Amino acid sequence: MTLVKNIRLGFLHVAIAMTFVLINSVLNRIMIHDLGILASIVAVLVVLPYILSPAQVWIGQYSDTHPIFGYRRTPYIALGTLLALTGATLAPHAALALAHDPMIGVPLALLLFGMWGVGYNLAVVAYLSLASDMSTEQQRSRTVAIMWFMMIASVIVTAIAVGRALEPYSEERLFTVFLETGSVALVLALVGLIGLEPRRTERVKQSRAGQVAAIRAVLDNPQARIFFVYLIMMLAAILGQDILLEPFGATAFGMNVRETTQLTAMWGGATLTALLLYGAVLSRWISKKRGAMIGGSIAATGFLLIALSGMISIEALFIPGILLLGFGTGIATTTNLALMLDMTTTEQVGLFIGAWGVADALARGVGTLLGGVMRDVISHMSGSAVSGYVSVFLIEALLLGISLVLLQRIDVTAFRSRQPSLTELVAITGDA
Repeated sequence: MTLVKNIRLGFLHVAIAMTFVLINSVLNRIMIHDLGILASIVAVLVVLPYILSPAQVWIGQYSDTHPIFGYRRTPYIALGTLLALTGATLAPHAALALAHDPMIGVPLALLLFGMWGVGYNLAVVAYLSLASDMSTEQQRSRTVAIMWFMMIASVIVTAIAVGRALEPYSEERLFTVFLETGSVALVLALVGLIGLEPRRTERVKQSRAGQVAAIRAVLDNPQARIFFVYLIMMLAAILGQDILLEPFGATAFGMNVRETTQLTAMWGGATLTALLLYGAVLSRWISKKRGAMIGGSIAATGFLLIALSGMISIEALFIPGILLLGFGTGIATTTNLALMLDMTTTEQVGLFIGAWGVADALARGVGTLLGGVMRDVISHMSGSAVSGYVSVFLIEALLLGISLVLLQRIDVTAFRSRQPSLTELVAITGDA
């Protein structure tokens, strides 16, 4: 894994991350606040593709053993990226149609948001597996750090650029900005992907029964089960604010589109700072598990401060809360990614990345749906939109606290001692 190859891998991550800025930082705010679409409907659109997330386990396992034209990951990355970029770039058309003509808007929204979500999950499980394939155990920390540094930096730059490009706001300008951003992401993805993965001539053979046995081995490993539940709870809490933070700023403090878009840049800046600080300094003295505990605790504090800002209507508390949330997310992301790579085996990278990808997808779905539905229900019952947002932020802080309790029970050594190798699984299947 040379530095150039590492950066090219990062371009793949950047391309997909740019679609998240478009959907979760810009379009969700416009749909909820400007178009008046219920947050629960927006949440359903974002969560719908994740219903198919269990397929990530089979996708990862399939790509482990079924290269296409000699490439184990490239075709899956290419297809996933194309779907994600197409869906995200055309999503504003579905949003406007949904607000003005639901008969056309609903099926169009299901199609385009579905393409974005499915493409995202397909691309991520493939390029993370490729990152593991191409790097040695000693290189993986650097590989992850560079990829996530590039991703967070791209989120900041994209949020700032899109926010400025949308002024003055108009529907035509919205369509143009999304198309231009999608085009830039496509170019980056092509630069990153073409010729990156070495072509293989050999093929690892594994029967369907062997694939089922491998997946069952994941489910039967108690440490894998705990880690799976932990990831869902931790990520659901941290990611559940994706569709709510910007609308909350607009509702509680009267922020305009540019100001709410900059919130993502602030969050990203704090996340990037924490990522660099932990990777360059703190990781020398703080273990991955301890770092994950610290990161989760800081993020929970950020949620509490954001909730307090809404409860007492003081905007001065809102920004520090976002910065704490971003800083905690940065440390938690770095440490949990490292833990995730530790919770794999050499022969079954795609399988385990797929399993942890399912946890990520379910977490995004649960967190987003919980956030959107709870915001609408509580706002309706209390007669106050701000109360709905505040309640969701408090619930997310609670979920983070529960996830940290589960984290204390995770043991990487115990996980590996209970996980059979691919060769053992095939032998077991043959004996059966």
